[in-house]
Amino acid sequence: MKRQMIIIFILTAALAQATVEDSGMAPGEVSTDLRTGFTSTSLPTFLPSPCSGDFGDLTVSIGITGPESEPDKSYTTPGKPLDFMVTINNDGNTLVEAQVSVNPKVCPFEWFSWTSTPVTIPAGASRYLSLQISPDTNAVAGEYNFAVEASAKCRSSGQRDAKFKVQSFDYASETSVSGSGQFQIDKDLRSMNSGIKSTKSVLFSGSVDALVKNEYLVDKALGKNANFQEQDAVDNYNAVSLGDSLVGTESFKSSAVFGGVGAKVRESYDVSQMEFKDQDFTLHQTGSLKKTAEFKTADNFTGYYLIDAKQVVPGQKNLKEFEEYFGSFEINRRILFRDAAKSSSPCRDGDCLKAPTINAPAISSPSFTSPCMSSSCSDFVDRLNSFGK
Repeated sequence: MKRQMIIIFILTAALAQATVEDSGMAPGEVSTDLRTGFTSTSLPTFLPSPCSGDFGDLTVSIGITGPESEPDKSYTTPGKPLDFMVTINNDGNTLVEAQVSVNPKVCPFEWFSWTSTPVTIPAGASRYLSLQISPDTNAVAGEYNFAVEASAKCRSSGQRDAKFKVQSFDYASETSVSGSGQFQIDKDLRSMNSGIKSTKSVLFSGSVDALVKNEYLVDKALGKNANFQEQDAVDNYNAVSLGDSLVGTESFKSSAVFGGVGAKVRESYDVSQMEFKDQDFTLHQTGSLKKTAEFKTADNFTGYYLIDAKQVVPGQKNLKEFEEYFGSFEINRRILFRDAAKSSSPCRDGDCLKAPTINAPAISSPSFTSPCMSSSCSDFVDRLNSFGK
């Protein structure tokens, strides 16, 4: 019995010694235990990187489309889109599949044309994405900010912030009509701050699929926002009974005396059928497109149609256009008026310093004495004096 215990003790010591001996195997090699028949694999001391030494940065830049010199181009109004250009650069040594996402911050997701998109960028190259933001018609005036982020495997993520501003409307009016019967609308708008006068009178009896009138006014518009814009559309009007007609008279005036363009457009029509009419009056008195008035119309009709347009800037220009149609026509018309003149008096004899001013008119030449308190009125009198010389 004593001899058996000694043998067991020697075997136990041998097994214990075997567990701590170095197997002599390299990491990852497979060994087989001859006593038990089980195989085992040795684990490596570290895990290899999936990037295989390929690292780099993704850089993001974002800007509003348009010339760098354009002032206040970050302004928009409710419902009007603003276009951005996003640039993603990959400075790594290999191609990457990047994911570009918008962080809306204080903006609703619905304002963005996209919120996440994949982009394949070669090594050392850049890719460009167009991003359009359209504040909804209920957007509150103020400054908004958002960010664009880019991420990819084996690359450090990039992000860039951007911002824009929403101007609210001082006046907005929208009308939409469809059906059969009789309808009349009359409108008279005058704004002394913008020097605008706009009237509209429309009467129809018959059937129409859609008659839409929109108007928007921003007294001190910035960027490409219009000071005044009137959109007008007619879709498929038809006289149903004898005597039915669509009759309208519309006029738009931007007075030069009050700082406007000096443009006036009058439109009259009396038609028995109008397949479509798509029309737009737009005035830019301030902002990037200041001193610009534009009239655009595309019409298909049977009946009578008239356009009478003019621009009068005292002492500078006098332009007139008149068109009248009887019959069945399809027309596409655009009239653009600009007044890029400076507010100072024109130089005479190459010497601006000696030009008489309104406050101290030259005694030797007859002129109108200025009763003006505002700069726009003084500018008008100044032009009038120069015109009479």
